[in-house]
Amino acid sequence: MTEKPFLPPSVASFAKLGPLERLLVLLDLEPIDRDLFRGFHPPDRKRRLFGGQIIAQALVAAMRTTPDDRLPHSLHAYFLRPGDPLVPAIFEVERIRDGKSFNTRRIKVIQSGKAIFNMDVSFQVSETGLHHQDPMPDLSPPDENKMVAGLKQRPFLSFRQDHKRLLAETPQDPTQQLWIKANGEAPDDPRIHLALLAYESDEALLGTARMPHRGKYQRESMQVASLDHSIWFHAPVDVNDWLLYCVDSPAAEGARGYTRGSIYSASGKLVASCMQEGLIRLHS
Repeated sequence: MTEKPFLPPSVASFAKLGPLERLLVLLDLEPIDRDLFRGFHPPDRKRRLFGGQIIAQALVAAMRTTPDDRLPHSLHAYFLRPGDPLVPAIFEVERIRDGKSFNTRRIKVIQSGKAIFNMDVSFQVSETGLHHQDPMPDLSPPDENKMVAGLKQRPFLSFRQDHKRLLAETPQDPTQQLWIKANGEAPDDPRIHLALLAYESDEALLGTARMPHRGKYQRESMQVASLDHSIWFHAPVDVNDWLLYCVDSPAAEGARGYTRGSIYSASGKLVASCMQEGLIRLHS
């Protein structure tokens, strides 16, 4: 029997899927050879690729080369060139180390013969040990039934605390608190949940660094792009339940903004931490 050919998503096929289903299709990478995969992009996307998509796809590529019982505990990525939404991406995985407790993978993402992204990921077997964490802010998840339809168009539901204040085009403290949750039912696979969280972790970081400067620039005259991105996964994650994403920006300098985020489960467990630096270049 001939295997069904692996085809890139079409605009028509995408239109029939829900927002989360579309993302899961993109995370289903095409195997080309050992440690070599091809990834596709939303067929209706016109601008540069979303960084969270490439992070999540690269993480899935690394997962395909490691035992299922080992979860990623950290990743460190650099965005090298803008991604072209019209060109499939090649994910090349290098098996740096396979140890008794840890596995290390290096992923290079290539378009048109040039590297656009690279990332190192470390995996670990499940172990027990010391435990402490910062407490979660005293906040409660939103009522999903009261969310307007406009907030349900993406793979993740997202609700900003104090969202009315954040609408003002006046200088703000560089802090945000967002509730996030998969917009649909994610598969019962803990590694896919981590990949989905990696996707969404890129959503609010860089914008936080611009908050103290609102009203002092025109967004259209600014060049903004992620430069690097790191995640530490402290515990397994359930993206089918609400997660609180607390983001702040300690500094901006040299046309770069530095941001960090803590992600808590609804029950208060710190499940992941993120850091990112991005380009924020003003044009006259």
